[in-house]
Amino acid sequence: SRGRRTSGYFLVNISICSTTALAMSTPHKFSILNQSQGCPAGYGARRGSRTVPVPEGEDLAGDTTQEGVNVLADAGGISYGDYLQLDKVLSAQKPQSRVHGQEVHDEHLFIITHQAYELWFKQLIFEIDSIRECFLNEQVHEAKMLEVIKRLQRVVMIIKLLVDQVLILETMTPLDFMDFRDYLSSASGFQSLQFRLLENKLGIKSEYRVKYNQANYRRVYEDKPDELTALEESEDEPSLSDVVQRWLERTPGLSDDFNFAAKYKEAIDKILAESILKIEEEDNIAMKTHLMSNYRKKKEQFDSIFDADVHNALVKRGERRFSHKALLGALMIASYSEEPRFHQPHQLLMALMDIDSLITKWRYNHVMLVQRMLGSSQLGTGGSSGYQYLRSTLSERYKVFIDLFNMSTFLVPRNLIPPLTPQMRTTLRTHNLDVEEKIQRG
Repeated sequence: SRGRRTSGYFLVNISICSTTALAMSTPHKFSILNQSQGCPAGYGARRGSRTVPVPEGEDLAGDTTQEGVNVLADAGGISYGDYLQLDKVLSAQKPQSRVHGQEVHDEHLFIITHQAYELWFKQLIFEIDSIRECFLNEQVHEAKMLEVIKRLQRVVMIIKLLVDQVLILETMTPLDFMDFRDYLSSASGFQSLQFRLLENKLGIKSEYRVKYNQANYRRVYEDKPDELTALEESEDEPSLSDVVQRWLERTPGLSDDFNFAAKYKEAIDKILAESILKIEEEDNIAMKTHLMSNYRKKKEQFDSIFDADVHNALVKRGERRFSHKALLGALMIASYSEEPRFHQPHQLLMALMDIDSLITKWRYNHVMLVQRMLGSSQLGTGGSSGYQYLRSTLSERYKVFIDLFNMSTFLVPRNLIPPLTPQMRTTLRTHNLDVEEKIQRG
């Protein structure tokens, strides 16, 4: 029986070798799954019967590191340049100083840097659209959360790159920029459609924009109907903030099965009651007055998360963005982030804050670059007040996820967080799978 198994083993291997040899001899049958073909770029493939000339004085016998073929030349296919459309990308730099016969060296850097920004904006929009698509479903399958977080982290890394990219432009001096600034005419970063789409898709509402932005950010597209339509559609469709809020409103434990808000309020009321007792025991009048003032502020803050009417009034004043229920969902996730089912949701909320924080840093770097190049008084090429306008966009009204940043205001120490009921603890330690998936998994 051992002999039969051995012969069968050899028959199988002979068959495999024959198949491999056939694949190697057949052009255009390239596959990365075939080890004899080497890496996807074509390097490391076996030569077969091909003769490769050896440079004089060099002995390559037994040196497999130099083996390989040029797959594009020998077998055909799409080239690197064609795949990336490099003929279009690399011919898209047309410095206006060159057009007017007085080419300025640094204008080329200026163009390349801004084109790189626009390419990354396109990728950011692509990623955010895909994330929004995942959240548009009534139920977000937990199996998709890992992919969502991965894409959000990718967005974070891209924006980090954009923040640092400003430093490249800072290698120009103000005089370097002045050499070609007039050639920009009325061209301005204010007119970047993709950046406006990015802002809208993240969740910046028109009413939160500063005055100049509100009045003019559509007007720059009046003679470009397709771009204006895209801008208007981005305002009307659900933003990332909108879909995340709907998802947070479905956080397990907000409803009667646990009623997180009621239990959290009980814990806060107990903390406040103990605080007022300590304040009353204080003998120093100045200190007692100070502590009482802090107590009232803290009580007012906590009342705002338990009273929906107070919360909605803050939303109308622009001090909050999230719905009342979404805010409670975020607070519950932050409070019980160590529970297995909240691990990924907590990571998602952290990534959203990273995005907001990094975009603010990017705005700040841009503001400082403009002040460095133009000072604080010159008008922007697009007609804005330049530095003064850009500085106004650093306000919190441009932070989409400001409520997540302020979440720490309402957190309490771990030992004071309301304990989970046995049923709720089981819920947060068991991932939710669809019925069909449960059946498939037995």
